[in-house]
Amino acid sequence: MGKILVVDDAAFMRMMIKDNLKKAGYTDFVEAGDGEDAIAKFKEHRPDMVLLDITMPIKDGIQALQAIKAEDPSAKVVMCSAMGQEGMVVEAIKLGALDFIVKPFKPDRLVQTVKNVLGS
Repeated sequence: MGKILVVDDAAFMRMMIKDNLKKAGYTDFVEAGDGEDAIAKFKEHRPDMVLLDITMPIKDGIQALQAIKAEDPSAKVVMCSAMGQEGMVVEAIKLGALDFIVKPFKPDRLVQTVKNVLGS
């Protein structure tokens, strides 16, 4: 089903994302709490997909996206953003993000996006 790197500075958000995806049958997760950690975990685990928050400490999602795409141009990254971050979402898409999910997200939208990206 694919390994998914879940990146968000809020632990409860990472847990909520994982819980929703577990209900859909996904079981292989790696977590990161900031952009810098996300880059390191991406290099170490080579996940099939990254769910990447935009607003985070140390390195934000845009910086992490750039670094991940530099490491692996074929990386599959979906951004997660709160309302009102449309400008950053547009930038993320230009930088190679495949899609974005607006928080608070509906569980079915999250699962469908993951299925679309992983082709499962």
